[in-house]
Amino acid sequence: MSASRPFILVLHGPNLNALGSREPAIYGADTLLSIDASLRARAATLGCDVLCVQSASEAVLVDAVLDAGRWADGVVINPGALTHTSVALRDAVLAAGVPVVECHLSHTDRREAFRRRSWLGPACVGRVQGFGATSYLLALEGLVAHLARAHQGGR
Repeated sequence: MSASRPFILVLHGPNLNALGSREPAIYGADTLLSIDASLRARAATLGCDVLCVQSASEAVLVDAVLDAGRWADGVVINPGALTHTSVALRDAVLAAGVPVVECHLSHTDRREAFRRRSWLGPACVGRVQGFGATSYLLALEGLVAHLARAHQGGR
């Protein structure tokens, strides 16, 4: 963790830019803009800063995770459908050298069988799912707590 305020990259994967109108019974009515605003507000109370980025491109997300290893203290990522398909994104999480928390709006373990396998989960320090937009806030809080423990020499 940096000597100043921790800086967290928040990555939103494919289709998350359609939140609010995309299957609200599964993903809720919150828009990505409202989630990002909530994250910035919670970050201020936690004493950290966040940069929120959304992309449908696997390559952009891989590059962003790898680049975060050079400037961010940690990453919160909702990889969307790439959770279940992207070994490249998993490899980037392992290579980045910063803690990463996987985040999902829905409870993926209770959905279709293909959604129950996460390639990223085992490479992350934690995973939050099933709490709608609150999942992002819980992931941010968990990551900041993890960074504080690591900074104090704990696990």
